[in-house]
Amino acid sequence: MNDYLQKILRARVYDVAHETPLELAKNLSRRLKNQIWLKREDLQPVFSFKLRGAYNRMAQLSKSELSNGVIASSAGNHAQGVALSALQMNCRALIVMPVTTPAMKINAVKSLGAEVILFGETYDESYEEAKRISKQQNLTFIHPFDDPEVIAGQGTIGLEILRQCQNPPDAIYVAVGGGGLIGGIAVYVKSLWPETKVIGVESDDADAMTRSLKAGKRIELDSVGLFADGVAVRQVGEETFALAQKYVDSMVTVCTDEICAAIKDVFEDTRSILEPAGALAIAGLKADIVKNNLSNKNLIAVACGANMNFDRLRFVAERAELGEEREAMFAVEISEHAGSLKNLCQILGNRSLTEFSYRMSEASKAQIFMGVQVNGLEDRLNLCKHIAKNGLKCLDLSDDELAKMHLRHMVGGRLPEASKAKFGKGIKELLYRFEFPEKPGALMAFVNNLRPDWSISIFHYRNHGADVGRIVVGVLVKDSDLEDWKHFLNEVGYRSWEESQNPAYKLFLGGQTD
Repeated sequence: MNDYLQKILRARVYDVAHETPLELAKNLSRRLKNQIWLKREDLQPVFSFKLRGAYNRMAQLSKSELSNGVIASSAGNHAQGVALSALQMNCRALIVMPVTTPAMKINAVKSLGAEVILFGETYDESYEEAKRISKQQNLTFIHPFDDPEVIAGQGTIGLEILRQCQNPPDAIYVAVGGGGLIGGIAVYVKSLWPETKVIGVESDDADAMTRSLKAGKRIELDSVGLFADGVAVRQVGEETFALAQKYVDSMVTVCTDEICAAIKDVFEDTRSILEPAGALAIAGLKADIVKNNLSNKNLIAVACGANMNFDRLRFVAERAELGEEREAMFAVEISEHAGSLKNLCQILGNRSLTEFSYRMSEASKAQIFMGVQVNGLEDRLNLCKHIAKNGLKCLDLSDDELAKMHLRHMVGGRLPEASKAKFGKGIKELLYRFEFPEKPGALMAFVNNLRPDWSISIFHYRNHGADVGRIVVGVLVKDSDLEDWKHFLNEVGYRSWEESQNPAYKLFLGGQTD
């Protein structure tokens, strides 16, 4: 411990890094009934804490080592930390990145003056290539986590936290990939405030440290999930594992949905968007509060990175509500006859729907895929029971990855010939798009205005978070009722467009051909 304390106190990080603020997350604190503080490492010049360790390691190099240059392997944040440090020191930097690295991160590294080599599909392949080039070209390899000087650089975050807190916090939550960040923070915090818990957080599909601590030895994972790519490490470092064994109190694992919810939480408090790995500690803090029923505690989470790929935002927004237990997804079976859809809406009462998908089938029963806003797990379970008590089969899909990723977008198909024949001649399936002001009850009002004898054959709605809601409706209407249908369009008051002749409708939903 004393050796690391000296290294952390002597660490050279502030030539390039900033002392980041420790900010109270007011909304999150109020909701979770604890004082929750965010250590804002996302505000560093490269939007990540990695700059600290990289610079401190390079600051220890001799003049001859600097003149030869440095090399690193990284898919993002460490690469930018090394590149900016090399720019500051007027030193050549070569970064080996996987070929799967997003262009945004490659360009960010190049813009800092570093050379980039794309090699391999995984970090491990890039790492081996970087080590090979290091020996071949006599370049100093800057390890992303398993190096005492890198660990010490990250440990300056712990130094700042202690300086910024008036009293020892009850716990500090830290994201864990290779273990450099938590190793540095833990050794410093435990030296001065041993009663403060240091808790590591991992994604449940990249939990190398959790498994290693349980086994008492380093475990290498067969594979890792890539959503939180900043912590997608198959094996933690030797040095970092030894520090974790001594100074880390416990580990928490969280799922993808919980990470997405944490990204949203931080945005609502700070208007900043963390990357998945950057929000990991917040997700773990929230999970630990629920698991251990914590209240009135002072808790700190390190927001460690904000290099978010823009194309991930859609996925994050889609899954955040599920991770926060604010949305539930159900498959509900209803009878295939006119009025059954309206009956389901009456059972749901004043619940706000987030998604509703249906396509008429030739069977006597139909399956509805729907999303409903809920207030936590208990409310979700009670709603499922309530639907079942009203005579409808209800399957909770909120934890079903297949349903969340794929099936919700695949509900549909063609109107079966048997269904067409059942209604006889003179029946048309009309397809319309509707727009309406997005407010509670608007969707239910629409359904209630439909005539009970009009059979709905297609229904799709998804709340996209905009101020305008959109519905696609297919309805079977007799030729003799076409005037009544037009009257309904005028009376309902929503903007509408007929899509009955849309070629995509005919190709994929079995629309009638002329």
